[in-house]
Amino acid sequence: MGTMAPNTMEDLKTNGFENSQKELDAGAMFVLKSKGSWLHCGYHLTTSIVAPVLLSIPFALGLLGWVGGLICLTLAGLVTFYAYNLLSLVLEHHANQGHRQLRFRDMARDILGPKWGKYFVGPLQLGICFGAVIACTLLGGQSLKFIYLLSNPNGEMKLYQFIIMFGSVVLVLAQMPSFHSLRHINLISLILCLAFSACAAAGSVNIGHSKDAPRRDYSVKGSQKDRIFGTFNAISIIATTYASGIIPEIQATIAAPVQGKMFKGLCVCYSVIAVTYFSVGVSGYWAFGNQAEGTVLSNFMGVDNKPLLPTWFLVITNVFTITQVLAVTLVYLQPTNEVFENKFADPKMEQFSTRNIIPRLIFRSLSVIVATLFAAMLPFFGDLMALFGAFGCIPLDFILPMIFYNVTFKPSKRGMVFWVNSVIVVASSVLVGIGAIASLRQIVIDAKTYRLFANM
Repeated sequence: MGTMAPNTMEDLKTNGFENSQKELDAGAMFVLKSKGSWLHCGYHLTTSIVAPVLLSIPFALGLLGWVGGLICLTLAGLVTFYAYNLLSLVLEHHANQGHRQLRFRDMARDILGPKWGKYFVGPLQLGICFGAVIACTLLGGQSLKFIYLLSNPNGEMKLYQFIIMFGSVVLVLAQMPSFHSLRHINLISLILCLAFSACAAAGSVNIGHSKDAPRRDYSVKGSQKDRIFGTFNAISIIATTYASGIIPEIQATIAAPVQGKMFKGLCVCYSVIAVTYFSVGVSGYWAFGNQAEGTVLSNFMGVDNKPLLPTWFLVITNVFTITQVLAVTLVYLQPTNEVFENKFADPKMEQFSTRNIIPRLIFRSLSVIVATLFAAMLPFFGDLMALFGAFGCIPLDFILPMIFYNVTFKPSKRGMVFWVNSVIVVASSVLVGIGAIASLRQIVIDAKTYRLFANM
């Protein structure tokens, strides 16, 4: 069963855990504290989903065209909202039975069996979350370099130096003790994602109406094979923009009773999604057509890297982006932090005792240092996004919620719910295979021009 999360030693004694070493769970006690409201849940959800990866939506639309792109963007939103609500219902069901599940691997273990949690879902989730930390660190470094080049076009500083700067800030903030302690940061993150999305949309519209507007071509370019692979690559990118992968961990931060609170949080999150995704996607694709870059901000630089918008506007947009991506990085560090606490902390001692502070400082710091190193070595942000979407985000966010619901509630095979869930599982499984091949193919193609520690 999933482990309850006592938040203090007094709670531990009240629940009768003091003599049961098996039930002592430092990860749950120290990282996944159940103290938040549904509004805090909304902040966490928004930060985990609405991130600067949405700036890649115009690029994805360029691979799909207007009709295919908007249909895919809408369907992915509807399916993930549905899937996350199913996950929440399953979690509430077990909580009502007295077995509150706090982690994705708890759900897999209890519903599908111990091996599923230990050897598949757990490692997959940790890999995806740590991959997101690497990608966010890379994006933060790229944004810092962009600001630097705006003020010093002939500057000689390299990308890896900016990645290290960003990683150094993450290194400090990663020591925040629990997921719940990020609630105020994530409120600021919600505001910032609205801000940088508004800037991206306004910038695209301004360029689209200016005399420097690029020639717009909305056709899907390339050979038939390239268009096919591009389609699945775009689907993987869009799937990644809606991905969370930490829904159980976010619901674990909600104070009991949890009934209905996740739905309210999801409504907050998807309200922000509706505003940001479609405004950035439509405006960016309208302005740049199939010339949209992997991130639309790259299109704001014209020939010879001459800015198409005022420098101050570009600086503000990138400052919003950097600050928000910092919050996203901290959110996706939480599953790794929880594992470290569970392995190396002593749940019998206070959270801020020397015995627990030292290993927390060491292992969280090592985690950030490793992520920063990988970000500096592998600056393939767009390609990594597609690969993450195919191998991890689709299984966690499009497939497992349906399976968990069908196994837990056993809906009638004659009913619509069972067949809707089954169709989503089959279609998503096909996308995993083809999307993985398409994204790996793109990485192989790009690897011919990239090198380790490339100064992009």
